[in-house]
Amino acid sequence: MVVLLAALVVGGLIWLVRRDRAPRGDVREGAAPPGPPPGQFEGRVIPEARLPDGRIVVSGLAKHYEEVRAVDGLSFTVEPGRVTGFLGPNGAGKTTVMRMILGLVTPTAGTATIGGTGYVGLEQPARTVGAVLETGAAHKARTGRDHLRIICCAAGIPLARADEVLELAGLTTAGNRRFGEYSLGMRQRLGIAAALIGDPQVLILDEPANGLDPDGIRWLRDLLRAMAARGRTVLVSSHLLAEMAQLADDLIIIAAGQLAASGTVVAVASSMSGPARTLVRTPDAEKLAAAIGASASIIPAGDGGVYVTGAVPVAKAIEVAGARPWMVRLSVSAPLLESTVNMKTLRDPTSGT
Repeated sequence: MVVLLAALVVGGLIWLVRRDRAPRGDVREGAAPPGPPPGQFEGRVIPEARLPDGRIVVSGLAKHYEEVRAVDGLSFTVEPGRVTGFLGPNGAGKTTVMRMILGLVTPTAGTATIGGTGYVGLEQPARTVGAVLETGAAHKARTGRDHLRIICCAAGIPLARADEVLELAGLTTAGNRRFGEYSLGMRQRLGIAAALIGDPQVLILDEPANGLDPDGIRWLRDLLRAMAARGRTVLVSSHLLAEMAQLADDLIIIAAGQLAASGTVVAVASSMSGPARTLVRTPDAEKLAAAIGASASIIPAGDGGVYVTGAVPVAKAIEVAGARPWMVRLSVSAPLLESTVNMKTLRDPTSGT
């Protein structure tokens, strides 16, 4: 009898120790959700984690990689309660800027704050900022539901939130499928669902429409507008102006890591109503003007460059270049959406070399 009682006591102590040491991040079916007990948040699935001001402020931001200036002295503000489109050609520096806002890349200079605080200084980042920077950020063998539950555990959010955002993203029936079986559009939706786990005050999405079908694009548009209508701050990047014109309230356009334009959609679009033009950096602007002739107008652009406006194609501007390196850029009105088209050493057609 004494031995039996001793065994029961020892077994009970072992059970207590194991219970206290059990990981709070258990995501098995039926596991108790992490965090405070249900009912504490007065009917809310997750608690409020609001900043006094959800404004994003980028000031003098720069990132240099040896000789490459990926971002160069960029400043802008993203206001709460509005969808802000972040535009620029591929390679303009959009993703680098977003990574610096989220504390994933250390700036060479300048600051990026959310509600007056750097991302790394936020007390509850998952409940304050939701972000999507890539669509493949999940284990291929893990189901969509388990992927979201792991995020819940890491952020101390009840597991029930995973099912809520699956429904919000239209992935309820796909929740038990492995991530490796998802299409690109489904991966985009799952990434957005993950960003919404904490019911964030600020949402930062890098080209979230990639891979979405027309129904998915409408869903995304309605979702982001609803978020802004609730006073949230929404920053969404794209390289398609037409796409952002249907979604955004404000636009921020960058080119070569610098601010090209900012303002409301109407204001920015009206400033882009001018004719298409080509920005050419040349060591001999007079030679270029003489070669092109009267078929186009040439206006000095500073820094050794000129704007060529008219019917002259880019190929013609390159053809008359001469024997030194030229940088040619396409632009739409001054100086919006400039994108580097080509940079090559050209031969003077009259030299025979």
